[in-house]
Amino acid sequence: GKKAPKPALRKEEQKSEDISNVFVLDQFVEFPSKDGFEISLDMTVEFELLPKNIAWIYRSYGDLPAVVDKIIMPQILSVSRMKGSAYGAKDFIVGEGREKFQNDLTEALDRVLNERKIKIHGALIRHVNVPMQILDPIQQASLAIETDLTNKEKQNTAKKQAELNTELSMIQQRGEQVAQETEKMKAEIQAEQEKQVAEINADTLKQTALIEKTIAEVKAEKTKRMGKAEADAFKLVEGEKAVGSQLKVKAFNDPMAYNLWTFANTLNPDIKIRVVHAGDGTLWTDLDKTQFGNVGGAKLLQEKK
Repeated sequence: GKKAPKPALRKEEQKSEDISNVFVLDQFVEFPSKDGFEISLDMTVEFELLPKNIAWIYRSYGDLPAVVDKIIMPQILSVSRMKGSAYGAKDFIVGEGREKFQNDLTEALDRVLNERKIKIHGALIRHVNVPMQILDPIQQASLAIETDLTNKEKQNTAKKQAELNTELSMIQQRGEQVAQETEKMKAEIQAEQEKQVAEINADTLKQTALIEKTIAEVKAEKTKRMGKAEADAFKLVEGEKAVGSQLKVKAFNDPMAYNLWTFANTLNPDIKIRVVHAGDGTLWTDLDKTQFGNVGGAKLLQEKK
């Protein structure tokens, strides 16, 4: 078979205080698969020599190139062949099988080399060479699967888009329905408010009418009572006056005397009495001598003259 190229070794930058000597080994490995196909892997192995173990490693195996040639490379080839022969060629092409092989290889290398005080951090498969007689059908099948998955995904996307459009349409319809219901509610609220205002106004007018009616009734009752009170007072006063007059008449013991007394009380205090002496039939002519010559019959006699 082909001779494997010499591995390339490089030192990684220090990652922490506890990891001071981390190296990366790039190696090309060949082995037969479970189904008899020749498989070649381009892999990168990351390993570490702990400071506390370096002296022992150098005494046991020599310097770093010697450690790689005597210990690490043989174990990589041995473990790769052992683990790789348990996988079919297809497993190194399909992602899941390839990842599983990579994890198994890392765990096995770490377990074996840890006994020699060498720490394995990881084994990364970068490239796999598989014979075209199996690679092409697998790639075609994978392509068909990917195409089918793509078509299904497109169908799902179209379905989701249709569902989304339906949802958006329903949301829009619901929005319009909500807007209509809102306008309806606003109209109902406004109508209810107007109804309440009208009822309040009607009730106010009714209450006002009742109050005015009550006021009118109170005024009428007041007028009635005031009239009755005035009539009763007038009746009482006049009755008392009548009683007083009766007492006065009774005091005079003669109605005519009472009348004369009343007449005398009603005369003007400034009245003057004159006695005119006249003969028979000369009263009117003698009135000229008095201040009554211009009144009554005396005035008529004067006009005839």
